[in-house]
Amino acid sequence: MLQPITTQRSVTANIEWLGGRHGTDDTDTITLDISKFTSGVHYTPSTDTGQPYSLFKSGVAVGKITASGLFGPFDKAATDGRQVLAGHVMAETLFAPTATKVPIALLWHGTVRAAKVPGGFNPADVTTTNALIRYV
Repeated sequence: MLQPITTQRSVTANIEWLGGRHGTDDTDTITLDISKFTSGVHYTPSTDTGQPYSLFKSGVAVGKITASGLFGPFDKAATDGRQVLAGHVMAETLFAPTATKVPIALLWHGTVRAAKVPGGFNPADVTTTNALIRYV
């Protein structure tokens, strides 16, 4: 016999990296290639107790991988397209630990507090961008 179970979880997103509301109502949907990101830095991995899903952090800087069209972490030294800043992950997103791709919202214009971006971020590293981001 199956017994349905209902659970409820409340998560408060950490958006201290966001410098203002401008641009938050006009995001794009992109797909992340999870294999390019670092567990514990860009996302919190699932645990055996109490957290069945991994949690991708908001604010992470991303670039588009030319060959696949997916997105990975921005890296000024990359040669696969990620050296071009596309923007920042807008909202924290839960995903299955076995997922390889995750759809997510992209902030491509607005204001960002660079010192608060998860995983570290230096605006001086951005030499090419498709985003309209002002860093404070």
